[in-house]
Amino acid sequence: MSEPTIALSHRAAALLRAVRAGRVDMTCGSEPDMFVDGLNCCDQPTAHALFHQGLVRPARLGSITEHVRAELTDAGHDVLGSEPKVTAA
Repeated sequence: MSEPTIALSHRAAALLRAVRAGRVDMTCGSEPDMFVDGLNCCDQPTAHALFHQGLVRPARLGSITEHVRAELTDAGHDVLGSEPKVTAA
């Protein structure tokens, strides 16, 4: 039986790519907020969903309000690995 496929919006995929590039920090609470390039992410519900789907996690432990680097989980890498490539026309 194969693993279920996670469908991502373009915004969710872009946020995962930013995490992969090391541009995202997150808080360490149960509903972690994300910050891209030091700015508050414009879509916190998507950020929370990526965390709860197990695609991103804090790179290290921290206090609830502390900003730590976000990293992709193995599942997050798998989702991006299966992302269709966009080519210029």
